[in-house]
Amino acid sequence: MPERIVLSRFARRRLFPADGRRNAITGTDAVAFEAYLNANEPEQVLDGYAPFCKLHVHRNWTTTQCAAVPITDDNRHLLRSGYEARNTEELPVLVRWFEGLDAPRAEYLIVILYDREQMLKEGDNIEADWGVVGCLGTLTPEPTPLNPITMMRNALGVEEGGSGVLINRDEYRQAVAFWDAHANWRDSSS
Repeated sequence: MPERIVLSRFARRRLFPADGRRNAITGTDAVAFEAYLNANEPEQVLDGYAPFCKLHVHRNWTTTQCAAVPITDDNRHLLRSGYEARNTEELPVLVRWFEGLDAPRAEYLIVILYDREQMLKEGDNIEADWGVVGCLGTLTPEPTPLNPITMMRNALGVEEGGSGVLINRDEYRQAVAFWDAHANWRDSSS
């Protein structure tokens, strides 16, 4: 029997928000997205940052745009920053993003999956083999590095909204180099 994939509660809120943000998954809904993942083999399956994490690489079948955009002299003035938490349980952290920029359509969707055991550790008892915890829109079939603050949050443990995976210093430095030259974007209304 093929392994079953479902959207985690966390991913459902972040990837398919009620406010209709353009920097979420667009051109489909949560039910159709989940059905597509279960009916279509990924082009690649990559190891994630921990043994419980896998990345499924799919050609983009939606209208979703790229998540990360290079910072240039022409768009640097559009960078914004602020302290935010992803939900009411987490402590706010400093984040930055582009505002007022139109990102290109993603060529690939890289779906981030956690196994059922990890999902249970994080308080989401899924009835499937894998739970979607995120999705990256990219131009190439390679994932963008985890954001350094995500690595830190993960190292703090489940209690602080992370996964409990300690920081790998080399991967952290690579992530800093990438995110020093890139930023996410969002609608000005987000």
